[in-house]
Amino acid sequence: MSEAAPSPVAEVAGLTLRYGKVTALDDVTLAIPSGRMVGLIGPDGVGKSSLLSLLAGARIIQEGEVRVLGGNLREVGHRRRVCPRIAYMPQGLGKNLYPTLSVEENLDFFGSLFGHDATERDRCITELLAATGMLPFRNRPAAKLSGGMKQKLGLCCALIHDPDLLILDEPTTGVDPLSRRQFWDLIQRIRGDRPGMSVITATAYMEEAGRFDWLVAMNTGRVLATGGPAQLLEETGASNLDEAFIALLPEAKRGEQVAVAIPPRTGDGEIAIEAEHLTMRFGDFTAVDDVSFRIPRGEIFGFLGSNGCGKTTTMKMLTGLLAPTEGRARLFGQEVDARDMAVRRRVGFMTQAFSLYSELTVRQNLELHARLFAMEEKKIPDRIEEMLARFDLKDVVDSLPGALPLGIRQRLSLAVAMIHDPEILILDEPTSGVDPVARDGFWRSLGELSRKDGVTIFVSTHFMNEAEWCDRISLMHAGKVLVSDTAAAIIASRDCDTLEDAFVRYLEDAIGEVEPPSDPVAVPDSPAAASSEAPVPDGFSLRRLLSYSRLEALQLRRDPIRLTMALVGSLMLMIVVGLGINMDVENLTFAVLDRDQTTTSRDFIQDIAGSRYFTERPPLSGYDDMDARMRSGDLSLAIEIPSGFAADVARGREVEIGAWFDGANPTRANTVQGYVQGMHASWIMRKTSEVYGAAALAGNFELVTRFRYNPDIRSIVAMVPAIIPMLLLMIPAILTTLSVAREKELGSIINFYVTPVTRSEFLLGKQLPYIGLALLNFLLMMGMAIVFFGVPFTGSFIGFALAALVYVTATTALGFLVSVFISSQVAALFATAMLTMIPAVQFSGLIDPVSSLQGFGRVIGEIYPTSWFVTAARGAFSKAFGFSELVQPMFAMALAVPVILGLAVAFLKKQER
Repeated sequence: MSEAAPSPVAEVAGLTLRYGKVTALDDVTLAIPSGRMVGLIGPDGVGKSSLLSLLAGARIIQEGEVRVLGGNLREVGHRRRVCPRIAYMPQGLGKNLYPTLSVEENLDFFGSLFGHDATERDRCITELLAATGMLPFRNRPAAKLSGGMKQKLGLCCALIHDPDLLILDEPTTGVDPLSRRQFWDLIQRIRGDRPGMSVITATAYMEEAGRFDWLVAMNTGRVLATGGPAQLLEETGASNLDEAFIALLPEAKRGEQVAVAIPPRTGDGEIAIEAEHLTMRFGDFTAVDDVSFRIPRGEIFGFLGSNGCGKTTTMKMLTGLLAPTEGRARLFGQEVDARDMAVRRRVGFMTQAFSLYSELTVRQNLELHARLFAMEEKKIPDRIEEMLARFDLKDVVDSLPGALPLGIRQRLSLAVAMIHDPEILILDEPTSGVDPVARDGFWRSLGELSRKDGVTIFVSTHFMNEAEWCDRISLMHAGKVLVSDTAAAIIASRDCDTLEDAFVRYLEDAIGEVEPPSDPVAVPDSPAAASSEAPVPDGFSLRRLLSYSRLEALQLRRDPIRLTMALVGSLMLMIVVGLGINMDVENLTFAVLDRDQTTTSRDFIQDIAGSRYFTERPPLSGYDDMDARMRSGDLSLAIEIPSGFAADVARGREVEIGAWFDGANPTRANTVQGYVQGMHASWIMRKTSEVYGAAALAGNFELVTRFRYNPDIRSIVAMVPAIIPMLLLMIPAILTTLSVAREKELGSIINFYVTPVTRSEFLLGKQLPYIGLALLNFLLMMGMAIVFFGVPFTGSFIGFALAALVYVTATTALGFLVSVFISSQVAALFATAMLTMIPAVQFSGLIDPVSSLQGFGRVIGEIYPTSWFVTAARGAFSKAFGFSELVQPMFAMALAVPVILGLAVAFLKKQER
């Protein structure tokens, strides 16, 4: 009796997905059985990642139907219910991780999002790290992990909540064979405890795919074939899955149907690469420990080892990117020197992480690197065309690297490393994530370069079939070389059948084999483990909100640039703006062209020179002197006293005095004009009273002016309190905008898409640390206003502080509103600065009162929170506003908070487009 087919864990029907003009999935219909290990295999860019993201609920469904765990993912309610039962690990090294957080802190964050209490989180974290060999790195920041260790941590984060459906997008790309075995052994043990758990994985390792129960072969957005590994081998008549996959491809995509065969190398030749007792220490940590080797010209030397063992560090020392702590590295007999460009031009280096310019197209990246290596101008176009053809990049020549699939980006990196025709190629895991056809083609190219052109190739890899194509290989662990020999000799030394088995034996001996616990990650008492149908709490969750708050606070504390910008930067801006926006007109320079030269003319001049508003300069000699000195900025005012001035005053005749103003700044010129006219009138009245006595003032009255607030009419008293609202708008808004844009750029926004956190929990959780930081900023700026600028504070501190709390809640929310429309940190920075500063300066009453504005500007001024906080700030500093007077501005700003936050929540998407 045949076994009944398991019911599907996921089904898609007529599924189509497009990115602009590119079709990623083309009318796909597929039913994936539950309780199985399912593998997606296919070239890069054929839709595997797109399909997995749709199954995880991370991406919006454009056309067709997607059903997962018994329900339609188009329904928001079903997505919310099944979200805690799905775990999704996206493609890319640590893409779902937070670089500044430690290994433990990353895991703790994911555990708290899915409802585990502290005790349960700690137990799961310890068991997961022990099972994956990550326990010694518990406190290491994710950014300082090797590529493979990041993948291990990403897998642990995906597994921490015991999912029913585990979706892994190439989780072991760039991971060594021992770690890969640990991955899948771990998952098998979890599945032993949870036999109903389904696993869907995209993988680049065909030997890995052979362990799966069911495979889906894909190409150009379509499904080529499905079935178990044995079934696909039988259908294609292939001896292994690499060959079976190639046989399933359309004929035009199969490439050369011959096995990679690199002829044996002949002769020893000169030594191209030499390491002599290389040692590299980072503090107390020794990354590379006394490594020595010699590689002759034309040899393909494979560098293998466990993740984090020092392979990449060794390569950086060979290229001059790192100076060794001890030992020497030589290329062609010359010691490596980062400043010696002649030697560096002979080397091509491809890093493990993608390191090209995302703002430049494929062609522009190739052209830039050709010029950087000083290639002859006339040779560059042909060389670029050769690289485009060799690495199959012609179809994407005008695309930006960020829009390309991982494998195609790797091919672009390879092309850039080879663009200047180097004599040495140093390649750090160059084929990670690249499909078998492209890998074979690339290794044929390496064989030609080595055997025909004599290029020396130093390459690290985790593909054992690639290692067997090397002339010699070196196995490395914990910074030490374990063995260096041919692949055949290493296999024989351990009496193994395959290089992978020999590799694992060496690592196990070096590490000390430890039996895993019998039940390493079972959590029988947890809701998820007890029942896959456990109810999901609806509505708002304070725990999830606080999880994001703690996450953001940790990231903020460990990011000195953002902290400096928020605290020191705002204080510096306050000084610059506070001293720069000064409307007090004092110490104006003036000079006199005195054609009268009498005691009366000198008396007139002394009235002006004695004022605190003016500073006298040497007399003028004529109009030419006046023009020259005013043009140079030496004078703001020139006075011309005509001849006969004293005689005309004595006889009571009409007197004319010339006053020449620098009108480049009209506001300043008008102020100076008022000063001169006032002093002139005062001098005339004084002279009149000297001649006619009290009778000259008979019938007159005296108007005495008193200023109720700011009696000295100092602009700094008015401007500095108004600068506080301006900076509390710009800086917090920029920080919150960048916090979301940064997650979009790094890819960690995927955690928001696929975890149970709601949009309001996400935004409010991220907002709380920035509100606290903004309040600290407020206190610092308030102290600077009082101490540094000498502005007295006369109002209610409690009322003003509460008004500031309401205000920064609105300004941080405004940053989130901007961020939902922008994905780039650079664009987010400029957009937020413009959208906050323009209204703050023009319409908030900073310079002109809101009541004097008209039309649309008046409307903005009345509703913009900054306008109300400017009123509160000036009132609290200068007008002795008590708590009751500050209630109205607080209430007006409080009305804006739910509006801004509501719009941010409404526009924020819970799925990627």
